[in-house]
Amino acid sequence: MRRTQQGTSYIGILLIIIAAAFMVKVLVAVWSPYWDNHVVNKQIEELILSSQANSSPAQFKSQLAQRLDMNNVRDVKIDDLLRVSNADGLRVQTDYEVRKPFLLNIDLVLKFEKSFDKNSIKD
Repeated sequence: MRRTQQGTSYIGILLIIIAAAFMVKVLVAVWSPYWDNHVVNKQIEELILSSQANSSPAQFKSQLAQRLDMNNVRDVKIDDLLRVSNADGLRVQTDYEVRKPFLLNIDLVLKFEKSFDKNSIKD
């Protein structure tokens, strides 16, 4: 029977540090695209609420591009980001992927999809 207590070994501490560093690397790689998506969604909602029902898709895209540029979202291109239609009210649909290099030849792929119209947005 042992009379002294033993704590975590050096190898155990090293493994904990490596796991924590890996989690921080994942968080840093994923945070930026998720934050950009949050800003894009918020700007689309605000623009739909403030725009008129008969605004053209080209006008909507140009106003959104200005707003995203002011909010420092420059990693996404408007034409690749969304589809705007004005059949029965302004309807915007986002569907895009963001690829981030992660480790050596491993990339993280983040896919974002969402649909907006005046009825789905709460004031």
